[in-house]
Amino acid sequence: MDALSPAIGLKLQLPALNSRRAPALFNQFVTFPRRGSSSVLKSGRVHAQTRNSEIDFSDPDWKSKFQKDFERRFYIPHLTDVFDDVVAIPSTFCLKSRVTPVNEDFAGGYPSDEKWHGYINNNDRVLLKVINYSSPTSAGAECIDPDCTWVEQWVHRAGPREKIYFKPETVNAAIVTCGGLCPGLNDVIRQLSGCCITVPSLGRNTYIPLFILAKKIVITLEIYGVKRIVGIPFGYRGFSEEIAGMPLSRKVVQNIHLSGGSLLGVSRGGPSVIEIVDSMEKRGINMLFVLGGNGTHAGANAIHNECRKRHMKVAVVGVPKTIDNDILHMDKTFGFDTAVEESQRAINSAYIEAHSAYRGIGIVKLMGRSSGYIAMQASLASGQIDICLIPEVPFRLHGPHGVLSHLEYLLEKKGSAVVCVAEGAGQNFLQKTNATDASGNIVLGDIGVHIQQETKKYFKEIGNPADVKYIDPTYMIRACRANASDGILCTVLGQNAVHGAFAGYSGITVGICHTHYVYLPIPAVISYPKVVDPNSRMWHRCLTSTGQPDFI
Repeated sequence: MDALSPAIGLKLQLPALNSRRAPALFNQFVTFPRRGSSSVLKSGRVHAQTRNSEIDFSDPDWKSKFQKDFERRFYIPHLTDVFDDVVAIPSTFCLKSRVTPVNEDFAGGYPSDEKWHGYINNNDRVLLKVINYSSPTSAGAECIDPDCTWVEQWVHRAGPREKIYFKPETVNAAIVTCGGLCPGLNDVIRQLSGCCITVPSLGRNTYIPLFILAKKIVITLEIYGVKRIVGIPFGYRGFSEEIAGMPLSRKVVQNIHLSGGSLLGVSRGGPSVIEIVDSMEKRGINMLFVLGGNGTHAGANAIHNECRKRHMKVAVVGVPKTIDNDILHMDKTFGFDTAVEESQRAINSAYIEAHSAYRGIGIVKLMGRSSGYIAMQASLASGQIDICLIPEVPFRLHGPHGVLSHLEYLLEKKGSAVVCVAEGAGQNFLQKTNATDASGNIVLGDIGVHIQQETKKYFKEIGNPADVKYIDPTYMIRACRANASDGILCTVLGQNAVHGAFAGYSGITVGICHTHYVYLPIPAVISYPKVVDPNSRMWHRCLTSTGQPDFI
């Protein structure tokens, strides 16, 4: 453990600014603060991580004050916060007995012989943290205070409510898929649809479940009784006047989940927030479902705030889409499981190439700008990785304790080796540029190619041959169909996004927290990217699997 301490110390000071995905067009509206973690260090070990240095722990009432502050920060905005005259009506969502199709002027709820007990009470809560750490020295301990005092932190349970705040016949909904592709996007669109205007847009690499997600949105909206659905192609750019909309219905989205990619297309960049909201007003959009990562959610939050500023009765709901799995407070985001599964093909190919060659070395680069979750989980799943390199853990290539020295050791002991590296790892070895992509992300150097070149050079210089093969499966991984696990996640996320909008919530996102589905305020999940904790049990499990030493 002691060998990992330097890496942990560095990790706690990593700023989110260099790796954020906030689209450039939203930079003027949203700022991403540095990760506010501090640590109590003794003998080179991390004993506690607190994000609450402003709390006076000598105050006997600090726990109650912390809980009140937590409730304030995790309060989910509601239409009634702005509109005093908004009226709740009985929900048109009921699986006990329902009429199909729904009468256009029917807003009294579906008739049923008995009351349906499938609704979520507004006071239902889910614990955000479930482990009561008895000591700050426990692996992965996240503590509020240096003594690791247990404080309950509750968030809102997701699901259908008995009362809704939109009449289905008046709803014009929009689905926005942003950024890169992700497995499952179509699945979510399918679940959301029923009365929706879809707008693909800014986000990050995950096409895999886009079809599934979109499909689920469409279907759930239709169950509520929504009829008007339009898809606006290519993200936030779709709000531009020159881009025509795409009508959506259950018939249109019925089989889109069988393909990868996004029915609506995706893009980065687009018009300003003011222009987007102007377009929403002109189109009459009053429900906006935004599918994307941290940057996309920052945009959704800006749109939500602008709508409130204009006193528009609009529900803006986010759905976390990123294969990097770097959104705070969520077990996982859709597309991640599929990305890890698809990575196995590349890793297995690298293993076969390395194992079959004389002194063979296979190098695989996987996605992960600021978070190494894909590389870590893929390495753990394969059991074939000898070295896993992620952005959160600094390493050396050269020197007696470097990666190249360990590769030499592996070739002598077992005759071959396989390396898995996340794209954001080891950027300190590469020439930095000020170039950014359309979403405002810093363009990274290719660490995979660099390690390949340095490995060849190293073994040539020491006079020992090595057959080095490099595999970069990046875009193959994100453009495939969602697997069963992501398919289920997309379905439930899409359904709950619609439930949240009809319940009158706005400026929220839906996610899975300790296997339960919850609503979270968007600002709470975009303050900084979620990263791998080098002192976590999962990273320790990965190190146990690879058997790699500390490369510092």
